Amino acid sequence: MKVEILGVGCAKCHKLEDMVREIVKKNNIDAEVLKVEDLKVFGQYGVFMTPALVVDGQVKVAGMLPKESDILTWLSA
Repeated sequence: MKVEILGVGCAKCHKLEDMVREIVKKNNIDAEVLKVEDLKVFGQYGVFMTPALVVDGQVKVAGMLPKESDILTWLSA
């Protein structure tokens, strides 16, 4: 599974990255977690507000921090 956190360095972007990495570790999820700061990539996904979470090429959330339970659901699907 490929998980991308889209963000340029705001506090919420860092928080989302920390949350995702902790959930992956805590639940032994086999995932490659990448932090993406390239605005061109944001545009390719149609993301104009950060932070955003992309799982296997699908945008799950943009412009807000999701609940940990939602992240776990997306990563476990």
